Amino acid sequence: MDSGDTAWMLMSCGLVNLMTPGLAFFYGGLVRQQNVLTMIMQNYVSMGLMTICWIAWGYSMCFGENKTSYIWGNPASHAMLSGIENDDGNYGAIPGTVFAAFQGMFAVITPALMTGAFADRVMFKPYLLFIFLWIHLVYYPFCHWIWGAVWMADEGVWDFAGGIVVHCTAGFGALAVVMALPHRKKLEPELDTDPHNIPFVALGTALLWFSWFGFNGGSALGANQQAGYALINTEISASCALFVWLMIEWVHKGKPTLVGACVGAIAGLATVTPAAGFV
Repeated sequence: MDSGDTAWMLMSCGLVNLMTPGLAFFYGGLVRQQNVLTMIMQNYVSMGLMTICWIAWGYSMCFGENKTSYIWGNPASHAMLSGIENDDGNYGAIPGTVFAAFQGMFAVITPALMTGAFADRVMFKPYLLFIFLWIHLVYYPFCHWIWGAVWMADEGVWDFAGGIVVHCTAGFGALAVVMALPHRKKLEPELDTDPHNIPFVALGTALLWFSWFGFNGGSALGANQQAGYALINTEISASCALFVWLMIEWVHKGKPTLVGACVGAIAGLATVTPAAGFV
């Protein structure tokens, strides 16, 4: 065990945990006023439900042994985090409890990333059922394949901090919801979809940008040179994407906007994530 690595990973856990409330404000500002509390509630409830699932059996399904299935790990191998001290040192010079906590924060935010697609479309009960099923059928298998059993990594898949495990799975999940459910305009023809609270969008962007240093930097699993690369690449990508998005918006719309700057920054942060520690 290394105390410096462990301290950095404890800090990274807190940073990644802050991302979900940040996402709640980011999406909450982008939706119309009637949906802001629903949007924040959907993000916050993910913190509760996904953590319970992760502790009970989710960690085992992602990082447990393969016994009967190559889709998931054995749910009983670390049920309720039993025997987790045996993972000490398996994922860097940090305790197994810290690694499990850090990965649990990823499991929390991934279904919450889809909530922007649910505005005006999905009620709360179906949302709970959807994310409960989705985390088991989509997130856990991809996490197991790339970061757990790593057979996809052995085939040449590089995913440093969740470009596939987090962003692609959530992105396609959101796309599936959009394609399966009616368009917002069909549900309410006179619907005004302009952002209702732009300062909320800016606040959410600030929280996400700040927390993303733990999201990417922490994925090095230690306070090391790779974490430094991940951190500086995160800042460069977000800054460049923010500025370029503003320039494109200026050309197309005649003026730059704060929403454009925020969306550009988030796009840059997400785009660099799978390669942040490799470039």
